[in-house]
Amino acid sequence: MKALIEKPIKDLSKRPHLIIWEATRACALDCRHCRARLERTDPSLELDTLEAEHLIEEVRRAAPDIFIITGGDPMLREDIFPLLHRARWAGVPVALNPSVTPQLLKTDFRALAQAGVRRLSLSLDGATPESHDSFRGVPGSWHRTVTAISMAHEAKLPIQINTILTRRNLEEFDRLPGLIESIRPAAWTIFLLVPVKRGQIDDMPTAAEVETVFQRLYEVSQSARYKLSTTEGMHYRRIAWQRGKRSESARTLPPGTGDGRGIVFITSTGEICPSAFMREIAGDIRTDNLLEVYREHPVFRHLRNPNALRGKCGWCQYRIACGGSRSRAYAATGDPFESDPLCAYEPVTEIELVG
Repeated sequence: MKALIEKPIKDLSKRPHLIIWEATRACALDCRHCRARLERTDPSLELDTLEAEHLIEEVRRAAPDIFIITGGDPMLREDIFPLLHRARWAGVPVALNPSVTPQLLKTDFRALAQAGVRRLSLSLDGATPESHDSFRGVPGSWHRTVTAISMAHEAKLPIQINTILTRRNLEEFDRLPGLIESIRPAAWTIFLLVPVKRGQIDDMPTAAEVETVFQRLYEVSQSARYKLSTTEGMHYRRIAWQRGKRSESARTLPPGTGDGRGIVFITSTGEICPSAFMREIAGDIRTDNLLEVYREHPVFRHLRNPNALRGKCGWCQYRIACGGSRSRAYAATGDPFESDPLCAYEPVTEIELVG
């Protein structure tokens, strides 16, 4: 079947929209979903300060719209502030995704803003302290997060709230939009679970449940005073198109953006990969040109080809705008080009023009 019809608003084959660096896998939390939790690394193998400065220079040359420093917990790097200042000096727009720990609450948030952090990402994965703390694996995480949110507001540091959607918090979802509205974030991003080990497949909601949540998200987006987006939930864009708000599909991530398509992930030890959940190593930041790897490596080129998709994703008329989660297909089937198992949509059997 002929593909749909929406073209990405930017050429994602030329440069990435988003570069993510896992600054370290060290972390004091014990979150169920976390890849870093399951794959601890010898700290001596992680990028040292000079190598991290080289990475920042490679990011500058690649000129993404945003550079996310995450972990593990990036605040556990002793050189995090010098690296933030280095990125600011290089003109690299930085978002920081720390773990909410007692150490974070000792940090001067105004100093983070002065170091060039444009947005601080904090996680809320439940509508109650009990559910959030259970998910994060450490008692008191909820109250520390509330404190961090207040500190960010006082420092006039924009915040993004991240929520991982799983079967464990599905019943609480209708309570979350009101909570998020009261927080007054710049953005709310729903992360749709990608299982990092076989046992976590049981934590995934069903495709029908995801469809219900995404329809509700679209309704929330109509009056929300923050940007609302999804990560590894590309089919939210399809819902936005179907319900007539074309711009909603591109508010945070351009149409077509996904694993290896506008996104690059760099591990704590320097491997260049399509995403945090797809460990198809395409290069090494210590020795390879980041932009060249992104543009030319077969792994990235193949992931940017919508005609490589199989199953119903392969004949779906939304495959250019959406493309499904290649990481989740990879985790569930071992094949990154199979259908996204959490999309309930059944493609039409004749060409449907959109836009």
